[in-house]
Amino acid sequence: MKKFEYPSRESWKALIERPALDQAPLRSTVQRILDDIKARGDEAVQQYTEQFDGVRINGEALSSAVRSAAAERLSAALKTAIRTAANNIERFHQTQLQPIVKVETMPGVWCWRKSIGIERVGLYIPGGTAPLFSTILMLGIPARLAGCKELILCTPPQSDGSIHPAILYAAEVAGIDQVFPVGGVQAIGAMAFGTLQIPKVDKIFGPGNQYVTCAKQLVQETGVAIDMPAGPSEVCVLADHTAIPQFVAADLLSQAEHGRDSQVLLVTVDGAPVDAILQAVDTQLNQLPRKEMAAAALENSRCIHLSDLKAGIDLVNLYAAEHLILSIDRAAEWAEQILHAGSVFIGHFSPESVGDYASGTNHTLPTNGYARAYSGVSVDSFVRKVTFQELDPTGLQEIGPTVVAMAEAEGLEAHAAAVRVRQAFLNQEKN
Repeated sequence: MKKFEYPSRESWKALIERPALDQAPLRSTVQRILDDIKARGDEAVQQYTEQFDGVRINGEALSSAVRSAAAERLSAALKTAIRTAANNIERFHQTQLQPIVKVETMPGVWCWRKSIGIERVGLYIPGGTAPLFSTILMLGIPARLAGCKELILCTPPQSDGSIHPAILYAAEVAGIDQVFPVGGVQAIGAMAFGTLQIPKVDKIFGPGNQYVTCAKQLVQETGVAIDMPAGPSEVCVLADHTAIPQFVAADLLSQAEHGRDSQVLLVTVDGAPVDAILQAVDTQLNQLPRKEMAAAALENSRCIHLSDLKAGIDLVNLYAAEHLILSIDRAAEWAEQILHAGSVFIGHFSPESVGDYASGTNHTLPTNGYARAYSGVSVDSFVRKVTFQELDPTGLQEIGPTVVAMAEAEGLEAHAAAVRVRQAFLNQEKN
């Protein structure tokens, strides 16, 4: 990690800037594949799956027998862990369901809002360097709670054409309707445009590499909604004199092992055991199976040392991390000053990995600074909120003059007439 001591505030923005990729060649390649899938459907999906994954597929959804058999290939401990995580995720997301509240804004005028589940959603689950079965729980459970009618899952096949059994088991636990062994750009294109085998969805969720991310952004331009803009996964740790070096090092590495482009930022203040933390990072790195990947991520990572916690809070708010860990004294108090972060982990015993898997919060979070404007996935992500209003004759007469006056001022006479014609009818009925 590159270390910077007491940088001026004027230099902060440059220090925390995420690497920018040249998107032009990438967009061109991805657009070509998407156009081909839109034109040739399943034939193109099968061709690209064979080209990129080395597997020939028939494009059909996995049978219920294949999906059910997956449980037999997992250990009892892992199945228990998946169910425990699912229970916690459901318990937390259940609290996000909101009752319908009718408001009488004036006598006889009633307004309310109702959440309606998006009818068909597509979930993309990476399965390349790591089968992210935990993401199925994070997406499938709130989708089901929201009342989505159909959940479609696409995930890359393994070299033998099968799907990792943990992915299939998690899909069963989350209540996924159909699972397709399709990954990459071809999966996003198939769900966006629809093929004879893979249904067209209304909104696409899930993480992926730069090709998948680009594909999601491009299909959004065609009218298919996506969960949020995405970039490489990232963590920021704020550490003071109470930080435990082994804990901080493990947190940094747990994010670095995601991929070579993962972002890791360590912000320390006077009194923090900076050298001990960096030494612990080196020691623990050598013990990781994904050492090379984590090491590549650390090469582009930074340690920024500041004088005090107030400055540290200012810097992490400026960074707006996907994951923010507060390894500091009185962490809960300082957490009240956090304005920009996808998810916050408070204190020395709240590792980021618990949020990734099982605490209950959602791990699908805004990256690349988007935490300044976007929230992580929740039940709200899977619903449309439709407003309703109902007026009785008294209500129309009460609100009518207001509407007529405003419509006339805007020069929209037909708007005013829509009220006047009803008022005339009511007055005639009275007489």
